[in-house]
Amino acid sequence: MSYENWKDKTADFEKIDVRQLQGNFFPGLKKKAESLKAGEGLVIIQRFEPHPLYEVFEKMGFEYHTEEIAENEFHAFFYRTEVIAGDDDTGPFRPIALLNYPLIDEDLGKIAVDFWNVTWKSKKRSLPYEMRLLLSLTNAAGAGRMRQASRELIKAYACGVDTAVFDDIFELLAWNQGIGYFSSEIGPSALFQAYKMIKAGEKRGKSRKEILDSLTEKFGEKNPEVGVQ
Repeated sequence: MSYENWKDKTADFEKIDVRQLQGNFFPGLKKKAESLKAGEGLVIIQRFEPHPLYEVFEKMGFEYHTEEIAENEFHAFFYRTEVIAGDDDTGPFRPIALLNYPLIDEDLGKIAVDFWNVTWKSKKRSLPYEMRLLLSLTNAAGAGRMRQASRELIKAYACGVDTAVFDDIFELLAWNQGIGYFSSEIGPSALFQAYKMIKAGEKRGKSRKEILDSLTEKFGEKNPEVGVQ
């Protein structure tokens, strides 16, 4: 099915204008989308094209079509063609930090979202997504950005990266950054605490989903060491 098959139904879609909302409004949007039946839809109005939402909505059985109505005004139409169960695995930490940029400048907000889309979602990329997360993790840790490194670690684990890979990464961090830096900066960080939670959970025989639930609860957006809003 394509937009041409359901465009006549868009007049009945509920409109949700998120341009003035601050903080993480994604859970609310997702809950609203989950409540829709096949054959129903909604319109999300944003200052920029909402690339981060496309994959999430597709996993729930939605098709989408986006139009630039005016400068800094995009209408994204989402139409549910089927109700797909088991859509909870959308990955932790959506890029909500991007919402900060339009507060500074509308054009900057659009540039930031487009930059994110090219970096993380473009089919031109050669490295697998999981590998790019691990590179981002190590780059962030090396630069002292433990907040970012923690988020990348949890996202990588959600994507199925084996814990033994994290063992190698922390060993290399100790080698490249030095024992002193590792002991004083990495060891006490949220990054290493998340790693230890994964190791402890697996040792106790917990499933990956159970461990991810615990990680999300402890290291979610409300955690000041990890959150970006």
